[in-house]
Amino acid sequence: MEQALRGEPAPIGWRVRALVAGYSVSAYGNFLNLIALSLFTYQVVGTAFGIGAVMALRLFSGVLAGLGAGAITTALGPRTVMLGADAAQAAAMTVLAFSARDPSLAPLLGAVVVLGAGNTLFTVALRSAVPVIVGQDERTRTNGLLVTTRSFATVLGFASAAGIIAFGGYGLAFAVNAATFVVSAAAVLALRPPTTADADPRTGAAAEPAPPQPVLQHPPGAGARRAPAGLPGLLLGMLILRGTDAFASSSHNVALPIVAGLTSPDDPALFMTGFWVAWAVGTALSPQLLRRLGGGKAYGPRAFALATGVMSISFVLAFTGLPVPALIGAALVAGLADGCTEIVYVSRLQAAPERERSRLFGLSASAETAGFSLGMLGAAAALEGFPALTVVAAFHGTALCGALALSLYAFAPRHGALRPHHHPDLIPRHHRQLKKGHTWHA
Repeated sequence: MEQALRGEPAPIGWRVRALVAGYSVSAYGNFLNLIALSLFTYQVVGTAFGIGAVMALRLFSGVLAGLGAGAITTALGPRTVMLGADAAQAAAMTVLAFSARDPSLAPLLGAVVVLGAGNTLFTVALRSAVPVIVGQDERTRTNGLLVTTRSFATVLGFASAAGIIAFGGYGLAFAVNAATFVVSAAAVLALRPPTTADADPRTGAAAEPAPPQPVLQHPPGAGARRAPAGLPGLLLGMLILRGTDAFASSSHNVALPIVAGLTSPDDPALFMTGFWVAWAVGTALSPQLLRRLGGGKAYGPRAFALATGVMSISFVLAFTGLPVPALIGAALVAGLADGCTEIVYVSRLQAAPERERSRLFGLSASAETAGFSLGMLGAAAALEGFPALTVVAAFHGTALCGALALSLYAFAPRHGALRPHHHPDLIPRHHRQLKKGHTWHA
């Protein structure tokens, strides 16, 4: 464990790649299921209102799970939570697959509750565990890998849904989704990645205590203040902007099928596939962009706000009736900025002390899910009376304003005191010699 004490990443690259592969397989199943479950829900309930109500139930269960995810992950450990979430979702989809021939409401409602809560719990646990699995120095690279694989899993899930449903019906689609959760759980179970600071990444045995995490100091008179939630102001601002971003992003998700039908009435699916493929390519390129621009340094709120603003502007431009090449370019830039926002945001939250990390990701999951839920309802209602461009511009305008506000807040001189310092009274004598140049950017 000497490498961890020196701040070097643990030698578990193959483990990380395998774990990411399992995650990408389950992500594929999630996006395959997003289409299959929506169509199946309409078959069961028979009304647009019913579809909305079932989707709202799924999102609401995710919000509630996010509120408790931090405490659950801290109590049980990230690995246990990931295994439990995968197992529960696999069981729910298996039950739904067997009941698909004779559709009924009870299995459907049970499945959406488990999926909503399970996905949130798994995401919170995985993101909380990444710094321990790979080390703080490698967390940004690993986050980029997760973003890249999930992006292509998204496109593949959307693209294959129609063929799988046509070949084997909803039962086959749900069975495939259940199998993807089994693969993900097997990767977590078999590889035994360390998900607590007390485990050695090579053996799983108890390790020496890690150096204490930095603590935030706010000298009297420095002007640095904590927000009512007990978080530093900049960190709370990033959480709020992330929720606002989810609210804004719901608009283009709702509006895109409408625009596809108007722009390409003969083959709207091809239009949507092209858009999302371009977006996925952009997200896949985002880790390389961050490496080239940053040279390995950590990014903070300013970069997060800038990328959020670029993403919002790009999505609005995509709905202005651009010719196809320009539309693909706008979608690619939107994906590039989208990937950068996630990598920077997740990496920043992972820099928090381990005892606070799970709580932060739980709050974040609740904010994102709540924002997306409200946005879906608001965008659907707004599109009944306004053009798609107007709705998308209004929604993404809120995210752009939030990005500008966070940028101004981050540049305010009073926040110089928000950078952490190592309090000598909280650090054992043999750990006071920390790696030279170690910083934690607020």
